[in-house]
Amino acid sequence: MPQETSNENLCKHPKDGKTFLVTPAKGIAYIYRTATNLTVFVDNAQHPLIIDSGAHCSIVAREYLDNQLPKWEEQLLPAKAKNFKSESGNMTYIGTIIKEIVIPNRKSNISLNPDFVVLEDAHIQGFLLGTDYQRMYGIDI
Repeated sequence: MPQETSNENLCKHPKDGKTFLVTPAKGIAYIYRTATNLTVFVDNAQHPLIIDSGAHCSIVAREYLDNQLPKWEEQLLPAKAKNFKSESGNMTYIGTIIKEIVIPNRKSNISLNPDFVVLEDAHIQGFLLGTDYQRMYGIDI
């Protein structure tokens, strides 16, 4: 659901999540397409996260990691040959990376540790949480 945030209490660190004021936009009670956009913390920095009920796995683009998370390749798990496809064609699988994501919440922060598939050809600015971890953590959209 589209949300409005208050900049006066903007979260700078995951521990500040209780002061993060998020309310649904007035008069809007729908989700755009099948995705929900959030701002989360990864390595104590803010990053976009898309919760996508149409994605079979959680992914992140290599280009995004190169630009936003230095030394991410040190955490890359060995790659086994896998085929990934999107509507635009085949995608090159690089490996898997496990990153803790913290979703700020007024009452209690939510911490998840999903495996993200790192893809060479993905055009995503941020992290994408697919149905694999939505089912595991019981997330309903």
